[in-house]
Amino acid sequence: MRNFILFVLLVSIPAAGQSNSSLATQRAKHLRRGINLSEWFAQVYDPKGYTKEHLVGWITAEDIALIQSMGFDHVRLSINPEPMMHHNMADQIPREYLGYLDLAVKMILDHRLAVILDMHPDSDFKAKLVQRDDQVEQFSDFWRALARHYSSYDPEMVYFEVLNEPEFRDRYRWAGVQAKLAAAIRDGAPHHTIIAGGANWSNVDNLLAMTPLSDPNVIYNFHYYDPHTFTHQGATWGENYWHFETKLAYPAEMSNVGKVAGEQPDPLNRLTVLRYGLDQWNANRIAVEIGQAAEWARRWNVPLTCNEFGVFRRYSDPQDRARWLHDVRTTLEHYGIGWNMWDYGARGNGEGFGVVNGPSQGPNTPDGVTLQALGLK
Repeated sequence: MRNFILFVLLVSIPAAGQSNSSLATQRAKHLRRGINLSEWFAQVYDPKGYTKEHLVGWITAEDIALIQSMGFDHVRLSINPEPMMHHNMADQIPREYLGYLDLAVKMILDHRLAVILDMHPDSDFKAKLVQRDDQVEQFSDFWRALARHYSSYDPEMVYFEVLNEPEFRDRYRWAGVQAKLAAAIRDGAPHHTIIAGGANWSNVDNLLAMTPLSDPNVIYNFHYYDPHTFTHQGATWGENYWHFETKLAYPAEMSNVGKVAGEQPDPLNRLTVLRYGLDQWNANRIAVEIGQAAEWARRWNVPLTCNEFGVFRRYSDPQDRARWLHDVRTTLEHYGIGWNMWDYGARGNGEGFGVVNGPSQGPNTPDGVTLQALGLK
């Protein structure tokens, strides 16, 4: 009898990698080729802020139709929770703002595109989550209310992403916070799929360091911009040395790298750029890194997506950018990992990360070189 009881206990406890994630795996098939919608409900840098004019006009039905026609099957909608959160009343979401969000979600779904509702606050909001338990509690209240609001929407088409790029250096603190937020989402929407990720900017390293949530209906996510020396050349945020770079080649070629490195006035930054060439950044290097993310997902038997990858366009050569996008995209597809490029670029004038050449006024037009790199029409 004792041996029989031991046998029952052993077969009833799932081993590592045996979690029941079949539902999440099936739903991940709706998230194969995506594009981010930024600067609409998040990252609004206009001094006027989140006005009605902005929320109803930044992305139009024509934009969504264009996204669908290019061959994308879903969008990731960045949402800043701060304009919708009242202090100590985070569960009481303002109806007017929520109405604008409802219109956006409906417009996306009407074009047969799935949508990820991605909580995408600024860094100061995320810093409060790191430092204050009461901020975590209020954010949980907010998430529960928002998830409940969308709980009647088709769970095959609407997904909830806990938090974009957590800025938690303490992985254990983030593990606890994410578990609490995910539980609040699950309380509000019992049947919908949650998207979770690792600490500190959601890169491959932090994915590998995490243990999956106990909830089986979760898709895991990482972001891929490596190496930033190439993908963020010319950018004026993040590392200061980026803004000195222009026309850095990919794959890495020491002849070109040496020239770009020579433009760095700081010797330490000069060495950083030189190391880009010495590290042999090419398709094989990318495949090895993303392969480790795929191995993590295989080990835990969970579905995986890459919700952000891209190259800043302003100072990168279009063909070098296209080669990097192609290598990342084909590697992800090789491992069966769905992807979501950053980003649409509605008003980017071809200078951001966009898939369109958006003028400051007028219609957006697809960038053919980028589409080809993404394997789209």
